[in-house]
Amino acid sequence: MEFKFTEENLKKIDNVLKKYPTKKAAVMPVLYMAQEQNGWISNEVMKEIARILEITPQDVLGVVTFYTMYYQKPMGKHHIQVCTNVSCMLRGGYELLDKVKEKLGIDIGEITDDLQFSIEEVECMGSCGTAPMIAVNETYYENLNVQKVEEILESLKNRN
Repeated sequence: MEFKFTEENLKKIDNVLKKYPTKKAAVMPVLYMAQEQNGWISNEVMKEIARILEITPQDVLGVVTFYTMYYQKPMGKHHIQVCTNVSCMLRGGYELLDKVKEKLGIDIGEITDDLQFSIEEVECMGSCGTAPMIAVNETYYENLNVQKVEEILESLKNRN
């Protein structure tokens, strides 16, 4: 399925390009815009970004596969990332991960049948001093315990 940016996003891309010395340097913010529009970064998205930025699709793929913030498959409306790196692990990160999986009835990398939730186990998200933590889309929740995670999940379910 072909991907094209909306007219609004094309205008945003023009503004972003003014901030960088080369078009290639704008690949990350353009990828982020594409992901917001499409929900994930498909091959068609990468081809369109490469065309706009006058780089190869392989250049775009290199960025997409390096950074965990770009999704190469559809994710749930509420994408939950659970940190299990050292600080979070020592303070209960795996217990939080187990609770999220249990409450949602899915495993890492899966999406609920209603497409509302997906789970990802991640390494460091830079919140070691306030471990353990999870992120739901772009919102960080820190200093968590299992009860707080249950409350977060319930509040998300009530938003649907």
